[in-house]
Order: sequence, then structure tokens, then C-alpha cells
Amino acid sequence: MSGNLILLFLVFWPMIGAFIGYAIGRKSKCGRNNMAVFITVIEFIVMLSALPLVDNHNPVIFEWLGFGHDRIFFQLDGFRYVYGVITSLMWMCTTIFSEEYFAHYRNRNRYYFFMLMTFGATMGVFLSGDLLTTFTFFEVMSFTSYVMVLHDEKPGAILASKTYMAVAVIGGLVMLMGLFLLYNTVGTLEIGLLHEACSALKDKTMLYIAGVLMLFGFGGKAGMYPLHVWLPNAHPVAPAPASALLSGVLTKTGVYGILVISSQILFGDKNWGIFLLIIGVITMFTGAVLAVFSIDLKRTLACSSMSQIGFILTGTAMQCILLAKGDTEHYHFMAVYGSILHMVNHSLIKLVLFMSAGVVYMNLHKLDLNEIRGFGYRKPLLKFIFGMGVLAIIGMPLWSGYISKTLIHESIVEQIWYILEYTPEARFFQVVESIFTLTGGLTTAYMTKIYIAVFWEKNPYHQDKMDESNKKYMKPVNGIMLLLCSLILPVLGMRPQLMNNIADFGRVFLNGHAPDHNVEFFAWLIYEER
Repeated sequence: MSGNLILLFLVFWPMIGAFIGYAIGRKSKCGRNNMAVFITVIEFIVMLSALPLVDNHNPVIFEWLGFGHDRIFFQLDGFRYVYGVITSLMWMCTTIFSEEYFAHYRNRNRYYFFMLMTFGATMGVFLSGDLLTTFTFFEVMSFTSYVMVLHDEKPGAILASKTYMAVAVIGGLVMLMGLFLLYNTVGTLEIGLLHEACSALKDKTMLYIAGVLMLFGFGGKAGMYPLHVWLPNAHPVAPAPASALLSGVLTKTGVYGILVISSQILFGDKNWGIFLLIIGVITMFTGAVLAVFSIDLKRTLACSSMSQIGFILTGTAMQCILLAKGDTEHYHFMAVYGSILHMVNHSLIKLVLFMSAGVVYMNLHKLDLNEIRGFGYRKPLLKFIFGMGVLAIIGMPLWSGYISKTLIHESIVEQIWYILEYTPEARFFQVVESIFTLTGGLTTAYMTKIYIAVFWEKNPYHQDKMDESNKKYMKPVNGIMLLLCSLILPVLGMRPQLMNNIADFGRVFLNGHAPDHNVEFFAWLIYEER
């Protein structure tokens, strides 16, 4: 299969499979489930097999010209490949898990249909080569994923899905205005041409306006403050497999758009960087505070997602700020690598945490920490799996989150070192660094709260009932799958060079530069005072 046909297959195979699976589901539920797993496994295998085609300097493209300026344009490079693999992996795992999770649910045929449609649309976003294609599949994804939030059809699910759709529709319309303005200003929406076209402009007023309008649309999906209102409400009511996808993948489609704005349209613009940094820090800290005060397992994880998106936005903002000082080779890479790796880490971590939460819910049908306390007390496998996610997300050394958070933190410290003098600007970045550190502490606090309550404390009233399900709380296939997913986190954390290779693979998309020396994560080094 040629490269351009592989791109077409990766986007439309899940959508075609959605119709096939729905037809099968009307006759056989088991056949439908097996078909959904088959579709996602094939997608994952094809995505992996596309590795030899990846060339950052000569990317594979597929282009279909429509009427006038309309076209569908897909592209495969290092960054898109990384997130194609992450997306297909997460969809495959959640689909396998869904068979057991949805055993007693109704409307399963509808769920599988819209889940696969969302899969194809999400791949369309990540593989898009121009912003018109991005917008088209972004909107399809919003409407199809709405049904995943609505699935239970209980009052809480209906209200949350309405909020989700309102943010998606309003955000999409505002984003479209930004795209119109951008095209009118620079004459192109092709992502690979935006950097050169926008850099040639002396007056950036229209670019700032277009950037803010687009940020509104993409930021709404990412869960960025103040457009985060859908996120804490949607996750507790959505099925756990859908929550894993909403948190781990769909929020990253919004981040994808923000990366395009920051690394292509307003590349190295300090004003944009400061603006995005303020929003990122507010998002990061607010999400952590909300998580600390939450007593609902999935709501806490949802607020955590908001906070972690704030970390990624902070890294994205630091890319622009560090470039503005003119040193593009030595320190800009820390923000670039940190942003890419924290995207990847957050996706993998939330896959583990939300599916583990799904195990709790499908056994107890409760999420209140006071009611589920002690569920994992005598379940060492689930305790280990969830613990891997906890250690990774708090940034414990030797787990993957440590690598990405360290890089983002050091990019802030580098800016403070660059300023040197005790000026208002230096104090501003010192405050940012302090909030970054404090938020890391809050992350440890709310994740420890969950872990102690569910896995270490005994339930004062129903511990015997909690222990009754020790041997039947999860099918072996799901236990093995969750275990393997959780082991990825320490493996990546103990092999930082592997993570550096992943980031290096995707840095060209962000116009990033490679470091001029190996980064030492686990070594005592003495730096000379500058």
C-alpha cells in the first residue's frame, strides 16, 4: 500500500468500520464487539507499519482537491506519527476493555458506532496538513464524541453533554472566524507554509486576533481555563473508556491546534508567549486546586487532566519566550521536548488511571471516595497498576512524568537565569516557577488522597463486601492489558534517552532545535556560575 493510501486508510477505516460494526451489532452483540476490536487492532498495526515512511523533511501527503479552495489534505511526519500511534494504541486498549465494562449497559450498538466515528475523526485531526482539514475533522469529532458523553442518558449526563456541545459549537464558530482572518491575512492555511508566510508580516495585529480566535476554539477542547467548564462535569458521567479517550486523546487535538498557532503562526513571539503562559499557569493551578477538593474519583482525574493540560500550555508558551531572546539552539529544546513528552505522558497515564477507575465503577457502580474506600485493599494487581499511574503523574524520578516535567520546569528556570537582574520581569517568572512547583505538590496531594482511600485504607463498614470480588473483579485479558500499559510508564522513565528520541522525532513540527549535548537526567552535575 502506497504512503498516500495509508493516510487515507488511517482516517476512514474506523469510520467505515463503524457502519459495518453497527450492521453486525443488530444481529450479534458478540460479533459487533469482536469487529470493533478487529478494526482498532488493524488500525494500530497499520499505524506502526507506517514508520519507514516517516521523513520530517519529505513527509508523505495525501491531497484531494474539492470545489474552489476546498480540499482534504493529510500529512505524515514525526510528530503526527507519534500521536497517531498514541491515538490508535489508546483506542485499541479502551475497545478491548469496553466489552467487559459495557456488559450490563444498554445502547451499546450506538456507543460503538460513535466511538469508531470519533476514532476516524481524531486521526483526521492529527494527520491534517492544513487548518481547513483540521477544522473539518475537529467538528466531526466534536459531534460524534458528544454521544459518548451522553451515553447514560441520566440527568447528569444530559446536562454535561449539553455543556460539552455548547463549548464545542461556540468554540468551532469562533475558530472558523480566526481561520477566515488568517487566510485573508497570509493567503494560506497549509500548516507547513504558515511559518514562512507569517514571519514575512511586519504588522502582526491580524495574526494576534486570528490567534486568539483560534485559541478559543482549540482551547475549549483542550480544557483550557476558562473554557474548561465541560471537563469536570463530562468525565464523571461518561463511561470510563470514553473518559480515557476524552482526557488522553481528545484534549490533545486542542493542544495540537495550539501548537500550530505557537510554533507556526506566532513562532518566537514573546507577547504571545506571555499571554499563553498566564493562561497555562492559571489552568495548571486551578485544575489542581479543584482536584484537591474533589471526592469523586473520576471528577478528580478530570480536574487533574485540566491541570496537566496547563503544564503542556506552560511548556508551549516557554517555547515562544525562549526563542524571543534569540538563542534558538541551546535552551529552546527544553520547552519543545517537555511539551511533546508531557503530551505523550499524560495520554498514557490517563489511559491507565481512567481504565483502573473503570474497574472500580463496573464493580461498585459508585465513584464517591467515601463509598469506594478500601476496594483495592486486597487487590495487589490493581493496586500496582494504579500506583504506576500515580508515580508517573506526580513526576517521581524513574517514572515518565519526571522527564517531561523536569524539562518544562528547567525552561522556566533558564528564562530566570537569562534575565539575571532583579526586575519585574524576573519576579514574574519566579512567581511562575513557584506556582509550577506548588502545583506539583498539589498533584502529589490529590493523587495520594485517591491512592490511600481506595487501595490502602479499609472500608469501615463494607470491607468484607469489598473483598468478596478479589478473584472476579476484572477479566484476565484486561488485567494483562492494564499491567502492560502501566509498565510503559517506568520503562520510559528509566530510559530517558528513549523519551528524548521520541521528542526528537516530533520536534520538527514545532520548529524545534536538537540539544547540542546529551541531557543528563540522573547525574550529579556542577554548573559554573554564569
